[in-house]
Amino acid sequence: MPPDSETAADRFGLDGAVIERTAKTAEMDIERLVGVLDVLHAELIGWHSNLERTTEYVTVDGVRAYRVEAAVWDEFLSAFDLDSDTEAAVRYAHTEQAKLMFAKSVTGDDNFDSDEAGVVIGIDTAEQF
Repeated sequence: MPPDSETAADRFGLDGAVIERTAKTAEMDIERLVGVLDVLHAELIGWHSNLERTTEYVTVDGVRAYRVEAAVWDEFLSAFDLDSDTEAAVRYAHTEQAKLMFAKSVTGDDNFDSDEAGVVIGIDTAEQF
């Protein structure tokens, strides 16, 4: 695993393997993907309390995964100047990680509908705000 993806997993709760698969699938440089994920994570922290109140979530190993309507990502990403391929990669990484976490959880259901996506935020970081 490249060091950047491993460090990213520690920072914002996405497994290095998920980041690597996403970069490969999106044909994106892994360092670029990690950089975008890092910037977006800093902004997602501010969404934590709202997501917690309004969406289904699971917590696994100090990381929270939320099941959201796809429109939530549209709203969130509208604040950034990202191309559609990068936006798709970010959504994919978060959704894949969320599905893994819902599957690992005792209470979660990892069968996301086509209009659902995932958002992953480390709760130690999120709860500081």
